[in-house]
Amino acid sequence: MEKIRLILDDVMEGNIVVLEKGLSPEEQSRLIEMTMMEISPDGFSGIEMETYSAREGQSSPGFFGKLLGKKGPGARMTVIGPANQMKTIKKDKDLISAWVSSR
Repeated sequence: MEKIRLILDDVMEGNIVVLEKGLSPEEQSRLIEMTMMEISPDGFSGIEMETYSAREGQSSPGFFGKLLGKKGPGARMTVIGPANQMKTIKKDKDLISAWVSSR
């Protein structure tokens, strides 16, 4: 909960947050839920969020990999920013670019 509040507070200040490990599905759901409660007509307009796999094309570990304790594709990167500033987030192979407008 503390992690979600910290992310939301930073985004509400106009910052773009980049998370190296990403968010779990539960954390993403909670972030969206909290964001919806903070939206106001003349104030905060919401968030834009994109998540990317750390390694494209990496397959899951399979039966024996799971048996030996190996994990799947692993870490992800998540980019979160104010909806009124984030125009486009695009991924090309190893490059992630974002078009961001000033307030």
